[in-house]
Amino acid sequence: MTCVFCEILAGRAEATFVYRDSVCAAFMDIQPVNSGHVLVVPIRHAPDLASTQPDEWSRVAEVGRRVAEALRRSGIRCEGVNVFLADGAPAGQEIFHTHLHVFPRFTGDGFGLRFPESYRDLPSRDALEQTAAALKASLDLGQQR
Repeated sequence: MTCVFCEILAGRAEATFVYRDSVCAAFMDIQPVNSGHVLVVPIRHAPDLASTQPDEWSRVAEVGRRVAEALRRSGIRCEGVNVFLADGAPAGQEIFHTHLHVFPRFTGDGFGLRFPESYRDLPSRDALEQTAAALKASLDLGQQR
């Protein structure tokens, strides 16, 4: 199956680029939440965050930060910024090439996250400790605190 972002990066599909280097690119989303919605993607195809190399992700995150900063200075309507990554279909990922959404927000723009009813039910400290223990057992950062 063809990846539309790989096609864009190869110049075989149209895009309006904001930035590009040898590691990542930033281009306008064709279905923006608000005007100024930018996607930041690694050049190398990586279908999900886990398959994105650490140096690639660092560059994507830094370029995303700079795009957010630029949105606030640009004159584009922007009272705040959302930075969003959907990783996997259940998280809302539709194009399976890692991509960071950076988009301006303003009061009354109609966008929002909807929390489930269970969001109000706070977990016990014991439940948090058990979840943390499971994550710590799987986390590979070279050093645990």
